[in-house]
Amino acid sequence: MNLRPPGYEPGELPGCSTPRRDRNCSTVVTIRSMGNWLIYAALIAGALAVLAALGFLAIRVLRAWRDLKRLRRHVARELDRLADRMETMADSAARASDTARLEQSADHLHMTLARFAVLREALDEATAAVGLVTALVPQK
Repeated sequence: MNLRPPGYEPGELPGCSTPRRDRNCSTVVTIRSMGNWLIYAALIAGALAVLAALGFLAIRVLRAWRDLKRLRRHVARELDRLADRMETMADSAARASDTARLEQSADHLHMTLARFAVLREALDEATAAVGLVTALVPQK
């Protein structure tokens, strides 16, 4: 004996009161699938934006690296030129009679050269650090 109540209509067969629909008969399914496409389109647009930003950043880093290398070469040339001038001045100082003033100038020049050497070392370290970063960026 079946103790379950009958369906919506008297004499209805069991299980027939549940409405059955195909995938294509509901507008809700269409809106959901359209929403899924919008989500995928937004994800693709976001990924493209991130890739474009990374490309722009890579270009900026490579330009900065090139400028840093150019600055390093320029500083090295100027330091070499300054060292040559110091040697010339030291030779002139040896021949000069006013040695006190020349020794003071030579001491000042030595201090300046020491400062430039420290700056050059710092620039070399910065170049090496940026070199490590740019090694990770693929080049053409």
